[in-house]
Amino acid sequence: MTANAAEEINAGRYTSRQKSTIAVAVVTSLITTVMGSSLNLAIPSIGGEFHVSAGMIGWVITGYMLVTATCSVPFGRLADLTDRKKVLVVGIAIFAFTSLAAVFCDSMMLLLAARMLQGVGAAMIFATNHAILISAFPGNMRGRVLGYALSATYIGLSAGPVIGGIFTHNFGWRSLFVFSFIISTFVLIIAAKGLDPQRSPQGTSLNAETADVPGNILYIVSLTMLLFGLTEINRGMWPALLSLAGFILLVLFFRHEMHTASPVVDVRLFKSNIAYTLSNIATLLNYGATFAITYMLSIYFQVVKGMDSQTAGFILITTPLVMAVLTPAAGRLSDRKSPYIMASAGMGICALPLFFYCFISKDTSVWIIIIALLVAGIGFATFSSPNTNAVLGCVDREYYGVASSLLATMRTMGHTLSMVAITVIVTMNMGSLSLAEAEPDTLIHTMHQAFTLFSLTCVAGVFISLKRNTNIKRE
Repeated sequence: MTANAAEEINAGRYTSRQKSTIAVAVVTSLITTVMGSSLNLAIPSIGGEFHVSAGMIGWVITGYMLVTATCSVPFGRLADLTDRKKVLVVGIAIFAFTSLAAVFCDSMMLLLAARMLQGVGAAMIFATNHAILISAFPGNMRGRVLGYALSATYIGLSAGPVIGGIFTHNFGWRSLFVFSFIISTFVLIIAAKGLDPQRSPQGTSLNAETADVPGNILYIVSLTMLLFGLTEINRGMWPALLSLAGFILLVLFFRHEMHTASPVVDVRLFKSNIAYTLSNIATLLNYGATFAITYMLSIYFQVVKGMDSQTAGFILITTPLVMAVLTPAAGRLSDRKSPYIMASAGMGICALPLFFYCFISKDTSVWIIIIALLVAGIGFATFSSPNTNAVLGCVDREYYGVASSLLATMRTMGHTLSMVAITVIVTMNMGSLSLAEAEPDTLIHTMHQAFTLFSLTCVAGVFISLKRNTNIKRE
């Protein structure tokens, strides 16, 4: 970093390169998560156009999540060994191309192929955008700039269904992919022109040994089997057996990585750095506990309160609005205060609305629910930036790509496990009946069970988060 750049940073100003880096990180964080969640509202329209079963249409969402989860870490390792900018630019290009391709898909098979390839692009983005962001700034500004990107991530996850509902209702489901293509193309130009190359700090060359081909194969196959089995867990015994086989392969992956000179994931770091391990577990638990809030409440508002989807969406946007305001501030504060304590406090705040939802009823005031959504937004904001700051503060710069992509994997696995829990609880209470078709009393009973589980998960996450030490690197 030049002396002039350091002076601009100290004065609170960013260089043009740093502004471009922030813009790329924010926009890519937003568009990937928006597309990952907005299509939930378009599922009925897509299914109606292509006349496919509910199980088949679900793969528009599931296929994207599976590919993203399984490919993020391998691409993170590839980026660390080569050039993070190149991996990011290629990822954005794939994301933009597949968005355009989806607009013209005239069959379900073509749309699924486009979505799964889009998951590859998303994995390349998740593996690099945060790593590139924090590499462009000194350690004492890491939380601040992460706050911008993570605010966009949470907004995308929470506001995606609202955006999906508005676009689908007014312009049709293909308009979502048009929107994605325009934004992706815009950020692709910025990334190609405005980012500096970020080659491996150690000058490592990519070859068969450093690529760890067996490790990559084990990782992708094991995680695919595990997550695919979990997503289909309500279909009988074979998904459970598939998940078990995936878990066994994952154990073999960890054993392989322990004895590899250049591992995909340095699993020895989990053993030697307890703060890093617990931070990733905290991420998994937080996303697993809170992902269902928007999903369950959207059904509650429509089935129990009789609202239309657009009205429900505008209420649910309360949480991302709070996060948009507070997440950057929480990131800046985590540069001065312990990010571990802040993340633990944030998870504790998240537990409060989850506990409240355990007692929700048909007569609960919408205004009280909005207050609970406000509290959830405060908790998300207080947890997200400090926790990511803590995770990346546990590793050296050359591992930023793998560390950030592993965080993205924890997020996706949290989402998957959350939906698995909901599926199991719903099946126990309503059999094959969908949530939208449920009687209000049955739905509320189901919500009580689900949110009790998620509240306990969040409380467990608080204790795990508090066990982390406060030794964080400040480059």
